[in-house]
Amino acid sequence: MEDELIDSSRLSLSRKSQLPGAGFFYPDSLDEDRSEERVEEAVEDAEVVVVADTDADGLGCVALLREAYDAALDADSFEEDIAERIEQLENPVESDEEDAEADADALEDEDVGPNSSVALVGSGPYSLEDELDNVAEYAPEGVEVFVCDLCPDKYEYVDEELDRLVETASSVRWFDHHQWNDDVAAAVREAGVELVVGESDEECSTDVTLRSLDYEFDDRFRELAEVTRDHDLWIREDPRSDDLADYAYWTGAEEYVTIVGTYGADLPDVATEFVELRRVEKENLIDRAVSRAELKSVGPWTVGVTYGRCSQNEVAEALRERGADAAVVVKPAGSASIRGTDDFELCHEVAGQVNGGGHPKAAGCKPDIYDDMLDYANHWTTQGSAAKRVILAAFERVAERFEAGAYDDDEGVETER
Repeated sequence: MEDELIDSSRLSLSRKSQLPGAGFFYPDSLDEDRSEERVEEAVEDAEVVVVADTDADGLGCVALLREAYDAALDADSFEEDIAERIEQLENPVESDEEDAEADADALEDEDVGPNSSVALVGSGPYSLEDELDNVAEYAPEGVEVFVCDLCPDKYEYVDEELDRLVETASSVRWFDHHQWNDDVAAAVREAGVELVVGESDEECSTDVTLRSLDYEFDDRFRELAEVTRDHDLWIREDPRSDDLADYAYWTGAEEYVTIVGTYGADLPDVATEFVELRRVEKENLIDRAVSRAELKSVGPWTVGVTYGRCSQNEVAEALRERGADAAVVVKPAGSASIRGTDDFELCHEVAGQVNGGGHPKAAGCKPDIYDDMLDYANHWTTQGSAAKRVILAAFERVAERFEAGAYDDDEGVETER
């Protein structure tokens, strides 16, 4: 396959909105090999390892841990890199094949640089067991390990990997704020892990980390936790929280951790300028997703459903303004984000029926409906019609239980995760 066929920078905005990024077309086997190499490079000499989600909340936990262990990296080189990216955004030039290959190499090595003694291993809900296993394999004996802002849907997904990790590490501590199944939480603790789970509608994982560490953080880090919570719980009272979320999404994990560790929630001017430049395209992609949306009546609720590569939170907010109690954003890569409101706080119950999970007002899933590339081709050309049907059917099942009073105890019910 020719590189330009999956190069997003060559696509029109309309096509870019409907197709996944280049990483989607990178085979999992090659990605797993590279991921294993990166983990080995990061943790082989580490004193502490943090396995964290790579959004602003997960990375905020890493910034706190590096501060507590006096292991922060210097921000100067990262700020120089940001300035170079701003120059490229302001003065785009046509690239030849050699330049394209160089850009690809630079992207692949985005987070390669000086290592901290508190190593960062980026993870996500679908790769958690792999990263735990890699840390157990390559981290030195007696290392301290933290897992932040991640929640396994079933203990069986991580049981063997966690056992290996506990044997390798001197301690394993887990800080999170998602909706945990009681049996999963009990099993994780029985494995020898110190698990602290905050109230998902009151704290973000950065909050949990802040209060759980035996360290006196200064106001910069307490404010970072507050602003991170503002976005992660979709409070949106502090405009800086959108800056943090966007910056974490658009830059490398090491850069984000270093910059917010140095400056807190008040990003330096160079980072703010970079975020503002990237937002031009972001707003256009949001507008396209909103324009495709349909409002569906499901039980007592109005559900807004759309498709596209976009920022799901802003799309959900726009749909809420149009009268949606809940919003579903189906992504070109096959996953979907579900967002709620004060009138719909069962997002995690819907996602739990479609191979996912999350919070009452924010959850994610990936329907198990993609058997081969023809299914994905249909997904792109129909703007996610099959995924939409599966997720709306899950809403209908939750609506039936809701109307039958299954959620009256405010604790939800068991769902297959």
